[in-house]
Amino acid sequence: MGKKYKHIETAIIHDGYEDKEMLGSLAPPIFQTSTFTFDSAEQGELRFSGKEDGYIYSRLGNPTVTILEKKIATLENGERGLAFSSGMAAVSAVLIALSKANDHILCSSGLYGCTFGLLTMMKDKYNMKVDFSNMDTEEEIRSKVKPETAVIYIETPINPTMRLVDLEMVSKVAKEFDIPVVVDNTFSTPYLQKPLDLGCDVVIHSATKYIGGHGDVIAGLVVGKKEFVDKVALTTLKDIGGVMSPFDAWLLIRGLKTLPLRMDRHCENAKKIMEHLKNHPKVDNVFYPHDSTNPDFRIGKKQMRKGGGMVSFEIKGNKKDAQQFLNALSMIKIAVSLGDAESLIQHPATMTHAVVPEESRKKMGITDQLIRLSVGLEAWPDIWDDLKQALDQLK
Repeated sequence: MGKKYKHIETAIIHDGYEDKEMLGSLAPPIFQTSTFTFDSAEQGELRFSGKEDGYIYSRLGNPTVTILEKKIATLENGERGLAFSSGMAAVSAVLIALSKANDHILCSSGLYGCTFGLLTMMKDKYNMKVDFSNMDTEEEIRSKVKPETAVIYIETPINPTMRLVDLEMVSKVAKEFDIPVVVDNTFSTPYLQKPLDLGCDVVIHSATKYIGGHGDVIAGLVVGKKEFVDKVALTTLKDIGGVMSPFDAWLLIRGLKTLPLRMDRHCENAKKIMEHLKNHPKVDNVFYPHDSTNPDFRIGKKQMRKGGGMVSFEIKGNKKDAQQFLNALSMIKIAVSLGDAESLIQHPATMTHAVVPEESRKKMGITDQLIRLSVGLEAWPDIWDDLKQALDQLK
């Protein structure tokens, strides 16, 4: 999909919507309808057969949702975008479309808890095999590939350990075996990282997070080549039915307009908080992509415009100490989402990744002392004051 504008800050506002096509309405209209009428029975036949473009039923397509899909495709430099009712609906649709019983999926060394749960269900129901890899070298990736490997699935930064995967390197190896590479780009957004430009095949977003940005919508997005996304639209989206509502699409279109401004502030605040956490005596380790002491710093500088708004850190102590720290916070909210204007904090081992067995969690680097912080848009000194007073209360 071609861009009209060179800079993402402009494209994010203007691309994908023509107000002249909507009676000059500056804001995209909400087509709050379940179905669409036909001029004739013959037109209905043509649309159902795919011989004529046009809307039929909002589960199959809706004008407001289409505007959002065009925008995200443009921003990710993909051929087509597709909207879903949640991030997990998007993940499920892509993995189901790309795999079948007895296949093998190779994943990054850490995954969101519900993605891990989905893969566990697919293993149990369809005898699929799932392996995890740090993907540190080409040789390591090649050693994990099997004849039945159907997908390489990556989070980068990985939730919640903030480890990074070199997407260009993985894509190079994947092409040797003709295996599609799917990337969850939720933490970075297309403003900070563009996996398709690095050779990957499909991008997924939990649009609930930074793309929406205001904590008031649940949604997922997929971007890739038109042939593949068309297939998903006509199969797993249509038949399983995890479709986005027109109003949710409208909220995301509105949220997207301020994404660059918000991400700049998230990143600036996160870097400040990271620096202060590193110097606090009650903090053992801090994990942030653009921290120069991070072992993956080279990858972060190579493929991410900035370090993002997420910081993870380990406090000195145990699970009870982690919970005491969380309970001592005043302004920062204990909640499991991210990317909102408000700073949000959570304990992955007992919350987002509780579904992951303890042994697997430890292999992923998710300890009982690990805290995940979504740094909000507040003044960073206020965020730090709240963190510091809670840390200072720890024995």
